[in-house]
Amino acid sequence: MKKSWIKIALCVCLLAAAIFTEDINHLISFALYLAAYLVVGYDVVMKAVRNIMRGKVFDENFLMSLATIGAFSIKTYPEAVSVMLFYQLGEMFQSYAVNKSRKSIAQLMDFRPDYANLLTEKGEEKVDPYDVETGSLILVKPGEKIPLDGIVEKGSSTVDSSVLTGESMPRDVSEGDEILSGCINLNGLLTIKVTKEFGESTVNKILDLVENAGNKKSKSESFISKFAAVYTPIVVIAAVILAVVPPLFIEGAVFTDWLYRALNFLVVSCPCALVISIPLSFFGGLGGASKEGILIKGSNYLEMLSQAKTVIFDKTGTLTYGIFEVSQINPVNIEESELLAYAAYAESYSNHPISVSLKKAYGKEIDKTVLSDVEEIPGCGVSAVIKEKRVLAGNAKLMKKYNIDFDEKLYIGTVVHIAVDNEYKGFIVISDKIKETTAEAVSKLKNDGVTNIVMLTGDVKAVAEKVGEELGIDNIHYELLPTDKVNITEDIIKNHNEKEKVIFAGDGINDAPVLALADIGVAMGAVGSDAAIEAADVVIMNDDLTKLSLAIRICKKTIRIVKQNVWFALIVKFGVLILSAFGKATMWAAVFADVGVSVIAILNAMRALKVSSLNKQ
Repeated sequence: MKKSWIKIALCVCLLAAAIFTEDINHLISFALYLAAYLVVGYDVVMKAVRNIMRGKVFDENFLMSLATIGAFSIKTYPEAVSVMLFYQLGEMFQSYAVNKSRKSIAQLMDFRPDYANLLTEKGEEKVDPYDVETGSLILVKPGEKIPLDGIVEKGSSTVDSSVLTGESMPRDVSEGDEILSGCINLNGLLTIKVTKEFGESTVNKILDLVENAGNKKSKSESFISKFAAVYTPIVVIAAVILAVVPPLFIEGAVFTDWLYRALNFLVVSCPCALVISIPLSFFGGLGGASKEGILIKGSNYLEMLSQAKTVIFDKTGTLTYGIFEVSQINPVNIEESELLAYAAYAESYSNHPISVSLKKAYGKEIDKTVLSDVEEIPGCGVSAVIKEKRVLAGNAKLMKKYNIDFDEKLYIGTVVHIAVDNEYKGFIVISDKIKETTAEAVSKLKNDGVTNIVMLTGDVKAVAEKVGEELGIDNIHYELLPTDKVNITEDIIKNHNEKEKVIFAGDGINDAPVLALADIGVAMGAVGSDAAIEAADVVIMNDDLTKLSLAIRICKKTIRIVKQNVWFALIVKFGVLILSAFGKATMWAAVFADVGVSVIAILNAMRALKVSSLNKQ
């Protein structure tokens, strides 16, 4: 950038000197014009020559070189130098815009760990993260990046995961907690047992996603590349015809006049505004999304997200936390703590998730010496004698089986009814808690133009309908196996308009086939399985579903900018091309139609990076 500024400044000084000496000495003036041209245009001319030798003739370097050398040949020196000068200024703006777009994505590279402190028999050894095997112990000191995924073996600390998830709030970790590479250890000393090699670690996978995102082109980008490849040779041939044919067939036509028109025609025809600004717009959209913790694997998915009209959600782990906990304790003529104790003791021999939730909520050591006659009743629950009292813990079927009167109501989750010596003592609800942001996310998606929101779950009908009612989702499919999810998604894709895309959002390993099947697969990055993240096209790093509607808004804004640039560039260019052909446009108008339009389109494309205001919508 510094060299470019020096080059441009020197060219401006030489150009000013050439214009000043024009009336004093033509030879000195010409020498100054030529020097100014070579300072600012030498690179462009040499690129054109190299590209011609490689067989790539019709590019912007060739067009700019041909037009400016032609301008020199008809002695319009100021225009020749100015065209190249403004072209280089346009290139400067492009470089600045690309650098700015890359900045937010490049920040991710800052969390690539440089080393790991490996604990060996000889002590601590600083090694490359690639050389650390699974099962090894590593030491992470305060202020260091966590180099590999693992489990905290010793110590406790606060970690900053903002580079991974976009969340500004640090989180506490202690022994037994899972920890992800790329986070920064803020205060404590941590000993971590490595669970994944560096190639499979979270940080490396994210970097791969980002680095490969630009390789998947959108239809708009592909169209513009093809358009430029056909359009450029056509206008070059048209310019040659414009320069040669009229002087031969029109009486009184002057060759230099028509050559000047043809040169204008060439300058205008350069498709820089389209070829540069459109990929830049998509790149800006990708950068803006990554800044918000949304990783989109290619600009083709940006285009598809903007066309999304159907969103299919997996329930557990996506709409809900996927963790079963005691959410209600409803005692009848008994203390809450006593009711919970009876349930925990009765279920103490089981490893079922419901039993684990009850024992976790009880939180005390269970004295199994007071337990006897524990009997599991298939499909109903369990019967046990606790301190010489017969305790029944299970579902409504169990209460009916023993003719115990109880109040049967519908709750979100699994209801465990408890009876002591055939007397009903209340119930405990164990449920998978709905995420705090889920209802807001569903509402925002509807506001963003999503017309069909679907929920898929393996849960029972009653629970599915209750969750759907709470979230405002009408299209619900319940009691599904993984293959059912695939079949339902296939049916939805078959029966929808091809221009309207289908999103599937999920987190589990069983969601991977559906994520791959949908037009756009969205995985929850923080708790999602590796298979789901691999299969997905978009990864939401902090599992906040409102980010999905933000992603759609970012994509729609990006596509709007792309369309604005396309239409603006084409209208101005074709307008000035026609004026040039009729001799009504000067070289300055041609410069504006090329460089001016490019600069305006680039500045407009940079707006794709600004996404913070979209958060407030």
